[in-house]
Amino acid sequence: MTHTLLSPLDMHLHLRDEAMLKTVAPLSAYSFAGGMIMPNLVPPITTIEAVTGYKERIFKAIGLNTFDPLMSLFFRADYTYEFLKQASLHIKALKLYPSGITTNSEGGVASMDVSALRVVLEAMSDLGLILCVHGETNGFVMDREKEFTPIYESLARAFPKLKIVMEHITTKESVALLEKYENLYATITLHHLLITLDDVAGGMLQPHLFCKPIAKRYEDKEALLEVALKAHPKVMFGSDSAPHPIHAKECCGCAAGVFTAPIALQALVELFESHNALAHLQAFVSNNAQAIYGYKALHKELVLEKKSFLVTHAYGNVVPMFANKTLAWSIKSVV
Repeated sequence: MTHTLLSPLDMHLHLRDEAMLKTVAPLSAYSFAGGMIMPNLVPPITTIEAVTGYKERIFKAIGLNTFDPLMSLFFRADYTYEFLKQASLHIKALKLYPSGITTNSEGGVASMDVSALRVVLEAMSDLGLILCVHGETNGFVMDREKEFTPIYESLARAFPKLKIVMEHITTKESVALLEKYENLYATITLHHLLITLDDVAGGMLQPHLFCKPIAKRYEDKEALLEVALKAHPKVMFGSDSAPHPIHAKECCGCAAGVFTAPIALQALVELFESHNALAHLQAFVSNNAQAIYGYKALHKELVLEKKSFLVTHAYGNVVPMFANKTLAWSIKSVV
């Protein structure tokens, strides 16, 4: 049995830089036709020169693979219209991080007051740039995304022509917002479709499943599955694949992030098949994103086959999700 995917896209991808970039970029570029590249490097990507330089390093790292890195800027409230107009030739989106909320986000937005963000968001709306948001507060960890809901609502109301992507949503409240506001969209990760907090900390702590936003409750996972499995037109796949070296994961003070890039499509086919939803996978992993972003993906044909695939313990010094476990599907060919 085989299943073919055309031009799969990962619309939330961390490739890091330097040695880590060289390790992980080829893994995404092998199976995906493109990806939305997150800008939270150290220092973050805040200039056109930084965008173009990073893109060049990505192309160098992926070698001969067919892959289109869709670039983004780290959101700052002091960008000018003229700067964003020039930047729009090189980027698709800006990524907004509340300050200190996740990995390398210390330079993020300190206040989510709409008036403080208005100049930049109005410019983005006019230029057709997309706002990608890590939507969490600094409250109790299980409630951070839910507490961010009013902020999403205020942004959606204040800037109705601005496309806003709620990144890596994890709660039923975020799912409900998709129907409430025309300009709200969302990415959903593989791991949030598969795990709850029980899988992370219900028994022995599983550091390679620890991420932010943290995995939530069963009812939240079910809400995500409901929209993902039917490929709701306002949701798209974004792995939030976030590599960290083993020593940063298997330690006190474990870094947040699940590394799924090399196994994401194999696991998604298995998940969708188990729910008799394979007919919707193409839209979830490609077509919806192209429609939302107004983007034509590079051609790539990925054929998966129902043949067992033993996931390696590590890629370089990064441990993937399902390490040392067997998945039911594997990649047969990529053209």
